Parts: sequence; C-alpha cells; structure tokens
Amino acid sequence: MLILAAVLCFGIGLVHSLLGERFILMRLFRGSRIPPLFGSEFFTKRTLRFAWHLTTVAWWGFGNLLLEVSGNPIDLAQVVLRTVAGVFFVSSVATMVASKGKHLSWVVFGAIAILCMLSL
Repeated sequence: MLILAAVLCFGIGLVHSLLGERFILMRLFRGSRIPPLFGSEFFTKRTLRFAWHLTTVAWWGFGNLLLEVSGNPIDLAQVVLRTVAGVFFVSSVATMVASKGKHLSWVVFGAIAILCMLSL
C-alpha cells in the first residue's frame, strides 16, 4: 500500500508541474501584467514558476519517505533527515539558480539541508 502511495506522490508531482506550467503559469504570464519585483516582471515570473515547481519537489520527498518506510525495518530518523535534507538542498539550488541569488530563501533552504545532514 505504501508503494502505491509513493507512486501517487511522484505522479501527482509530475502532473502538477506539467499541467500547472501549461494551463496556469503560461496563461497567467501571457494574459496579465505581473507586478515587478527587484525591478522586473521577469524576476516575479521566475519566482512564481520556481515556487510552483518546488511543490513537486516536496511531494517527491514525501514519496521517497513512503518508499523508504515500505521496505525492511529502518532507522526512521535517518530516513527522515536524509529526505528533508535532500528536499531542501534541491529547493536551495533551484531557488538560487532561478533567482540568480536574489531571492534569499535559498540561503535558508541550504541551511536547513546542512543542519539536517549534520544531525545524522
């Protein structure tokens, strides 16, 4: 049952990103004036886009947790910490790249990832 739940997490993440990009973000960016942040609409659009897709990363992290606990007995704390570190590492890198370092959440995401890894 947990493997099926994990597959659904990965699937819903993929569908969320693909359909959201096509039917929501593209139309939103095409049809209305987006308020400029840090001097440009481009930054606002990038921020909305990466925030949308970070939801997928989080759901994939949950899917990984479900896969990990569906198998043999494990050290649950280590699985959770590794998964949380991975999700926040990916979030940090994606945010840093997408915003070219301007959106400072990448620093906080990175700190969370490092603190989780140091806790192992």
